[in-house]
Formats: sequence, C-alpha cells, structure tokens
Amino acid sequence: MYSLAWPWVLAVLPLPFLVRRFVAEAGAVQEAGLRVPGFGGFSMLQDRAAAEQLLNWRFWAAALAWVLLVVAAARPEYVGDEVDVPVSGRNLMLAVDLSGSMDQQDFVLGNTRVDRLTATKAVASDFISRREGDRIGLILFGERAYLQVPLTLDRETVKALLLEAFIGLAGEKTAIGDAITLAVKRIHEQEQDAGEQVLVLLTDGANTAGEVDPLKAAELAQQIGLRVYTIGIGAEQLEVSSLIGGRRQINPSADLDEATLTQIAEMTGGRYFRAKDTAGLQDIYRLVDELEPVDEPESGFRPVRSLYHLPLAGAFALAALLCLASLLRGLRVRLAMRERAHAR
Repeated sequence: MYSLAWPWVLAVLPLPFLVRRFVAEAGAVQEAGLRVPGFGGFSMLQDRAAAEQLLNWRFWAAALAWVLLVVAAARPEYVGDEVDVPVSGRNLMLAVDLSGSMDQQDFVLGNTRVDRLTATKAVASDFISRREGDRIGLILFGERAYLQVPLTLDRETVKALLLEAFIGLAGEKTAIGDAITLAVKRIHEQEQDAGEQVLVLLTDGANTAGEVDPLKAAELAQQIGLRVYTIGIGAEQLEVSSLIGGRRQINPSADLDEATLTQIAEMTGGRYFRAKDTAGLQDIYRLVDELEPVDEPESGFRPVRSLYHLPLAGAFALAALLCLASLLRGLRVRLAMRERAHAR
C-alpha cells in the first residue's frame, strides 16, 4: 500500500495562498498614497485580473509544482507485504587453512582431481549460502591468522572473499592457535549480540607456527562460550610415482594432528570431523548444519520503498519549464521593443 511517512507536512499546502492573500493586502494598504472614494472600478479590474490568472497555464503549473514539492516533503512510500526473516543471532566464524600443504591434490571435484583448498572453497561456499540469518565471519590462516571478513549478514561477500583466497597467502606454516585466538577476540567484541557463538576450523596439518598454543586458545574459547568444530582434511591414501619406477601408496595426511583437533573440539563443546574426500567434506558441513540449525522465521518486516523522488522530480521539471517560459517571454518583449525602436 501507499502511505506518507510525514503526513503532517501537508498542512503547509495553503501557505502560498495565505501569503498572497494577507501579505499582499497589507503591502497594498501601506503603499497607498491616495484614498479613493469609490472602489467599484477597482473591484472589476481585480476580478478580471483574477479570472485571467486562473486561465493562465503558468499559474496552474506553479500551483502543481508547489503541491508536488509538499508531497515529496511528506515522504511518500510504498509498503510491501510482510516478509518473514530468520534471525538466529548466531555468530559463526569460519577459519580456513591456507598453508602450503593445502595444495595437495588428493580430492576429486566432479571428474577432476583438485587440491584441498579448491574442494574446501566449493563445499564451504554452499555451506555459507545455507546460513541465512547468521552473522558470518572469515579467518584465513597459515603462518599467521588474518581476519578476512568481520561478522556480517552479507553472505555473498563472505563467499566472494573465500573464493579469492589462495595457498600461501598467509604463509606456508600452520598457526591453529592464533586462528582460534583471533576468532575468540572477534566473537568477544560482539558480546552485546546475544546468541550462539560458533567456530568451524578446517586444517590439514598440525600447529607449526604462531604465538598461542592451540589448547590454550581452546581454553580462551571455552571461557567465552565459543563452540569449536574442527575438521581435519586430507586423504589417507594417495598413489604417486616412485623414483625407481612404478607406483606406490603414501599417506598425504601423515602430519594431521587429529589428537589436538579432537581435544580442542571436546574442550569447547564442539566435535571433530575427518574429511577424506569431497563427499565426506560435504557430509560434514551438512552435519554442522544439523548441529547448528538455522532458526525458523521469528520476526517479519514490511519492505518500504521510498517514492519521494518522483514528485520531487516533477516539481523540478515544472519549475524548469516556468523558468524557460519566463526567459522566452522576456526575450520576446525585448525583441518587440527593438522592433518598435527600429520602426520609429
């Protein structure tokens, strides 16, 4: 439906009429230098002038411009149908490992063998798309941990910046403790927003860098109620070429510290998951969805679209038309006077 945000502004609509009616009469009385006994003739002239004014298109254009200007000031708007919006109040941080080992190509996406980070981007992007109503942040870590996206409801931005990440951006080593500590800091800054606090941390190795021990960081997370879900990524078997010819099996996840990741999750009330392939990684993120469900719509709002620019544009257009007409009228008068002067 259509409505006015400030309908009381319409009270000024008769202002030009009142100004013309009372201020003009007062000025006429003060400027009169001679009292005339009879006003009958003047009344006729005034009536004729008023009639001519009513027939003048400029009068109606100016009146319409004033009405449109007042309507624009009253802020017309269109109020749409009520829309339900899920608002969970959950703060959800994603921490993604960008260390050098994430370039190991032991995952398959479609029919193509890809590295661990590429598979993570594909699966995590779908996960982010499903988290409607959550404030989502993104931490990228390697030798150091960096906040790539602060907590926000803009899921598209989080996905875009995740897809732009590349291996080695934060260094070649792995600072798991620093990543958790950074998440704790950012979550703690959002304490005024009540709700669940969750960190999903994905890595393929052990803590080999950073200033904070992972278990000490887990204690800090526990103190502020930050629940940490850890994901160990990487295949357990990979066939590679042997130096002496032929093929041999290796364990590309030999450096994965599952014990520490499990302890971090247990200390904070979360869970540890093991992702050995793309399907397993997808199942893990779906399970996280089940453990941390998106809330059902609790509150609704009506989208409001402001329309004040439409009458405002109309008022400006009429004002420009009146100015143009006045300029043309003045030009015609000057041309007529010049022709008269030449005729004499």
